[in-house]
Amino acid sequence: MSTVAVTDQSFETDVLKANGPVLVDFWAEWCGPCKQIGPALEQIASELAGELTVAKINIDDSPTTPARYGVRGIPTMMLFRDGQMASMKIGAMPKSKILDWLAETGVKTAA
Repeated sequence: MSTVAVTDQSFETDVLKANGPVLVDFWAEWCGPCKQIGPALEQIASELAGELTVAKINIDDSPTTPARYGVRGIPTMMLFRDGQMASMKIGAMPKSKILDWLAETGVKTAA
C-alpha cells in the first residue's frame, strides 16, 4: 500500500476515524526536505501496510487542517491514534529515525 493523499475535507474520515494508527505528513511541493523524506514514507507505507496508514496532506491545497494542529514548519509528521494526535516530529529525518520514532510510540515496525 502506498501513501494516502488527504485533504481538509477528507481528514476526519481518513485520519480521525481511521482504524489503527495514522502517520500524517504535512508537506508542500516547494519544500525540499519534504521531497527528501517522501521516498522513505512510501517505503514505510508499503512495509507497514496493515499496521499503519501513511497519509500526506499538502498544506497549500488544504490550509485549514495544518492551522488547526499548529503546524508552523514543514515537514511535520504527526501520529494519530483513535482520533487524537499521539506524537509529533518536525523536520526531515532518515527512514531509520522515522521507524525508531514509530516504534517508541508503540507502532509495530518489524515482523
